Amino acid sequence: MSTGPTDARPAQVRLADHIRMQIERGDLRPGEQLPTLDSLAADHMVSLAVVRKAVDLLKQQGLVISQQGKGNFVRERPSARRHGIDRYSKTRWRSGKAILVAEAAEQGRSAEQVIRELAEVPAPAVVANRLKIEIGTPVWVRRRTTYVDGRPNQLADSYYELPVVRGTLIREENTGPGGGFARLEEAGYELDEISEEWRVRMPSGPESVALALPPGTPVVELTRTTYDTAGRAVEVMLAVISGDMVEMAYRFKIPD
Repeated sequence: MSTGPTDARPAQVRLADHIRMQIERGDLRPGEQLPTLDSLAADHMVSLAVVRKAVDLLKQQGLVISQQGKGNFVRERPSARRHGIDRYSKTRWRSGKAILVAEAAEQGRSAEQVIRELAEVPAPAVVANRLKIEIGTPVWVRRRTTYVDGRPNQLADSYYELPVVRGTLIREENTGPGGGFARLEEAGYELDEISEEWRVRMPSGPESVALALPPGTPVVELTRTTYDTAGRAVEVMLAVISGDMVEMAYRFKIPD
């Protein structure tokens, strides 16, 4: 562990930074086991207490995981699924392709979703504000968990005003070819604009369990609002995405 005469970092921080640099350089590869706590203590001339605190810091940073009875390992990094403007291309869902499945396939991945709930619920404030209705107004919600390459990566809840989805397959488990966007257009709402708001935070306990998140993994909170050509918000989706499985990539013309 390299130190300098003016290095004021606590010993556990210096050790954690040293191991982190080894991981970033590739000296320690994903899935590789770290030296034992005793070895680290001896090699860096620190106490076991310092080593344990350093490993805890690396766990909090999402770089290391522990396996009971085996030791500490460099955490495997799943490749991210990219989100961009093209994912909403009308040619996709108008041709019957679900956005999630089509996007994953283009990146050489497999994707599916499982419905958690279909129900009439009171509109939460964030949804009511975007739909321009009173908080607590009954709305329809589709709650689902999406999986990429077999791992849960997103909790997505889509909300609609009841008249918008009345008589449509959006109220059913299988929305049919093209998914919810195609059904909205069939109901007379020509889709025209999407607003996305992103926020990074640490997950709640239930979110960590539902997304099978290793310790130290943040989540990305996405609020997506879909508008028709009349400027009406016809869908609000609230999603929580595993932070190590998403990458945002946008290319667009610079506005005047």
